[in-house]
Amino acid sequence: MNEKIELLINNIEKSIIGKREVIMKLTAALLSGGHVLIEDVPGVGKTRLVTALAKSVSGSCSRIQFTPDLMPSDITGFTMINPRTGESEFRPGAAMCNFLLADEINRASPKAQSALLEIMEELQISADGATYKLPVPFMALATQNPVETYGTYHLPEAQMDRFMMKISIGYPEKSEEMQLLGGGFGRMTETEPVMTLGDVLELRRQAEAVRVNESVKRYIVDIVTATRESDLTILGASPRGSIALYTAAKSYALINGRDFAVPEDVRDIACEVLAHRLMLSPKGKSSFGVPIAAMRHILGNTPVPAE
Repeated sequence: MNEKIELLINNIEKSIIGKREVIMKLTAALLSGGHVLIEDVPGVGKTRLVTALAKSVSGSCSRIQFTPDLMPSDITGFTMINPRTGESEFRPGAAMCNFLLADEINRASPKAQSALLEIMEELQISADGATYKLPVPFMALATQNPVETYGTYHLPEAQMDRFMMKISIGYPEKSEEMQLLGGGFGRMTETEPVMTLGDVLELRRQAEAVRVNESVKRYIVDIVTATRESDLTILGASPRGSIALYTAAKSYALINGRDFAVPEDVRDIACEVLAHRLMLSPKGKSSFGVPIAAMRHILGNTPVPAE
């Protein structure tokens, strides 16, 4: 594994025990410049994971609790008149940071949710005719609870498509939970920075330079095409999805210490990148229930390049 990246993953793992694969995929999204939706039940460490990531790379982190009365200006910021000078001033919202944690994103109204669209796609904020660039790097990490749906608003497909990945942390193993009890969850050491934001940007440049063989590119296109042609779906992955899978596979290759991508990099990350972009047909719902299970089936039936 790349030494700097291994140092980062090991550092985050001090706060999130036993979730190395999840941390690796989150790191791949970071190196790809993508945003992540974390869907899981309360108490498994979603907020702690995001905070540990931000602190590990010396980045600023803002957390905003999404509620039905949340206003778009709470996220983007607003312009007001300074009573002393009489001039208008921009007061930045929660999004003016390196890592934005949008907690329980599906509890806010569609109007508030849509405020994130420009932020996630253009990496800028527009307020009262003026445009403000977000800090670099910027990453939005949203959470949602899959079991409590009363009083929530479904994220529209256009917004779901802007998340590079959708991941789930899951419950710890028994041995890992014993570690939590024995070591004392509250006594875990504060996360210390192990790299700078400049290091993150340098790793992003290295990820961009990772080589991808034509057969691997064709494999990505074959997977995405299969999601569109399968009778398990009524909506397959978009071209944005194929670009995201291509970029994420390059980052995963760098994490694994290579300057070239292989089909295994694509397979390891494909479900997290593509599953949330699918809409299942009645057959897909009856056979698999959830998109990620159908995605695993589609992936398993897509031929892997031999070369």
